[in-house]
Amino acid sequence: MPKITLKFDPELVPLVINGEKDCTWRLWDDKDLKPGDELVLIARPNLTPFAKAVVSSVFSKTMGMLTDDDKKGHEPFKSDQEMFETYSRYYGKPVGPETPVKIVRFKITKVMPEYRPKEPL
Repeated sequence: MPKITLKFDPELVPLVINGEKDCTWRLWDDKDLKPGDELVLIARPNLTPFAKAVVSSVFSKTMGMLTDDDKKGHEPFKSDQEMFETYSRYYGKPVGPETPVKIVRFKITKVMPEYRPKEPL
């Protein structure tokens, strides 16, 4: 089965690696993600693989219908407006309450050596 890549902005990479972020939202998703899919997680802007993961669950709704449970494991936003503006910037088109979103939960299976936390001296 081919591995699917998901890209993350650099400030999100440490959150994924330390387990704080185990959920990603994808808009206009063309990857048809399903539970069990193997992922390669890629750090922008250099497009460097930083971890491997497996999809644990996927479901869809609109941005305006996201609940607190949907937002667990995802980086927080101060307001819905900030969330819409952030995703508009990510995707280069307007995002609002009616925009469909795919909520993808994943489990890390491997962190690339160069991204593993350094042991204290």
